[in-house]
Amino acid sequence: MRRGRLFPVLTRKSHNMVAVQGRSRAILWATIGVAVLGFLVALEAAARHYGVAGPITEQAREVVFAPNSGPLLYAGLALMMVVLTWRQRFIAAGAAVGIDVVFFLVRWIVGADMNFGNGAMWVLIGCAVIAVTRRTGDERLLMLKGVGLGLLLVAGHKTGDTWLLITSKTRPQVLDQYVATADHALGNPSWVAGRLLDASGPVGEHLLGAVYGQLPLAAAIVALYQLRNVAVERRFPGHHLIRTFLVIGLIGPVFYMIMPVVGPVFAFGPDGGHWAAANIWPDTASSIASPQPFQFDAITPRNCMPSLHTAWATTLFIHSRKGSRLFRFAGAFWLVGTLSATLGFGYHYGVDLVAGVVFALTIETSMRAFDRGWDWSGFRLVGYGATVFGTLLLSYRFLPTQMAAHPWLFGPLLLALMGSVIYGYVRTTRQWDPVDAPAGQPEPQLLAV
Repeated sequence: MRRGRLFPVLTRKSHNMVAVQGRSRAILWATIGVAVLGFLVALEAAARHYGVAGPITEQAREVVFAPNSGPLLYAGLALMMVVLTWRQRFIAAGAAVGIDVVFFLVRWIVGADMNFGNGAMWVLIGCAVIAVTRRTGDERLLMLKGVGLGLLLVAGHKTGDTWLLITSKTRPQVLDQYVATADHALGNPSWVAGRLLDASGPVGEHLLGAVYGQLPLAAAIVALYQLRNVAVERRFPGHHLIRTFLVIGLIGPVFYMIMPVVGPVFAFGPDGGHWAAANIWPDTASSIASPQPFQFDAITPRNCMPSLHTAWATTLFIHSRKGSRLFRFAGAFWLVGTLSATLGFGYHYGVDLVAGVVFALTIETSMRAFDRGWDWSGFRLVGYGATVFGTLLLSYRFLPTQMAAHPWLFGPLLLALMGSVIYGYVRTTRQWDPVDAPAGQPEPQLLAV
């Protein structure tokens, strides 16, 4: 009798715990949504202060006016369609193309600017309306998640553009002399890579240019591969590439305000014009006895420290590891190609890349820990990554001459710090990953409810 009475009590307790966890998760996501909305409103206000449209206005105008980001809108539509059946996908894609054709013809008749992408935006909005008015329960939530993912991809890109504008307007002085001096500890890799790229001729330049410019496309392909079973499982994976991509894009530019740096091709090369400290990149490495901030134009973004292209490519590499052999090869290729391009084109210094790797692994760890539930190993690794990242920024700013004077000490030390974060990430995430289920037993559930 006692055992019989115990089971209903335990059942009621378990149901209560699930309900409490569901309410807590809903409150958490609502709080995050309000914070993101407030952040976008603040960026909108800042952009209006400088006489340009902000991310909210830019995204809203693409409902009617010629979009500036047609391919990005269709990438967002593709991400949204992972929640649809194949029949619904064909209908959504056909509707988007049809709407774009109508807009194209009207613009051609009235002589307006020609571009595409309005159809994708209309379909995204239409799916949101259908989710609210024609779906209920889990089906409504799933479709709204898909629409939100697609719109966030576009909003993240426009938010980044606004951030870059703010950095160029609010940070008139740049710290390139400090970073270039600290880069001596690594042997001035941007100068070396720049000369190698020049020697490769147009073939190397076009190849690396394509890799550098098509990083968002590569990310979208990997994300679609990760989300390919959403329509069947009727739920999203607990963690996927786009989440980390968006967080990197939102948080990374904050450090551009702290360490405004334009890159060697601008600060020490031909693209800087009369604002450049010298026109020596990539032929002659800089030699600065006493680094100082110096004035730069109000147009070039201060978007070097950390290298977010490196951070995104590192994240792409990590998420491609669980794909097929082709995906693993493509992830490694894009990582190597992106690192080579950022240095070879003079967009970044070597120390930017070191900081970018540490930053990416710290964000990726925090996103995975958030999904699986925080524990000591997650707090420890995120705290260690943040400490190393802060140490790197402080050393670039306050110890550049010492780093340049003792490259055989500081160079290996920088690589060792980066390597320690990589080692900590690999070791910790291996402990987090579930082991393969024995034959005859079901595999552990990896998808979030």
